[in-house]
Amino acid sequence: MHVLLTNDDGIESTGLQVLYEALDEACEVTVVAPADDQSAVGRTLSNRVTVEEHELGYAVDGTPADCVVVGVGSLCPDIDLVVSGCNQGANLGEYVLGRSGTVSAAVEATFFDVPAIAVSLYIPGGDIDFREYAAREAEYGEAIRATTHLVDNATGNGVFEHADYLNVNAPIPERATGDRAAMETTRPSTVYEMDAVRDGSTITLSDHIWQRMDEGDVPDPEGTDRRAVVEGRVSISPLTAPHTTEHHDTLDAVCAAYGDGG
Repeated sequence: MHVLLTNDDGIESTGLQVLYEALDEACEVTVVAPADDQSAVGRTLSNRVTVEEHELGYAVDGTPADCVVVGVGSLCPDIDLVVSGCNQGANLGEYVLGRSGTVSAAVEATFFDVPAIAVSLYIPGGDIDFREYAAREAEYGEAIRATTHLVDNATGNGVFEHADYLNVNAPIPERATGDRAAMETTRPSTVYEMDAVRDGSTITLSDHIWQRMDEGDVPDPEGTDRRAVVEGRVSISPLTAPHTTEHHDTLDAVCAAYGDGG
């Protein structure tokens, strides 16, 4: 199998390098990843990027979505699977998916009809300053095991006939349940607790979900991605990329009124 490996933390990140070493044992792996950190850029796309050869593959002066388009469209058009990660930090909940560069790379792949897996590492808060923390190689162990398991077992057996991509979130090994974490099919949480507080000309945006998770107050029901990973299981959300539509009579009436001048 030929795998295109990308991420949003940059080609020099530990998460990408350990995933490359694991996948390279069984697959042909071509790395096409951002030259520097592109976290939280979503599906931002550039008109033109520069590409430089790197010891792992190619470093792209662009976003994760750029990397997938450049890889599939030019550098390695014969790939079978896109793997994006491993991101340092979880990507959980419906409202996070569109912001995440890691997940957006997987979404971009699906428009090329290429299956994809986005992989992220959940790092518990507490005393950790997430902005300063650098996850160690060993802390990616469960994420690596989950990814290699999915590459070996979820491709070619019909999984991607029902899902365009898989969003994977794994705990660090010491948070896993038992010697190895269980793996659970989940759905993205719908709980949303963003707010904006104004202080003069400054407005601070805060996501209170993370604080609640750090305190052990998980507001999500069983079966959701956030609850699974906080409780030490690997969360696998099977997702589709195209936006869904529902034809209904009420909107037809609005359209008809517009045509009638109403």
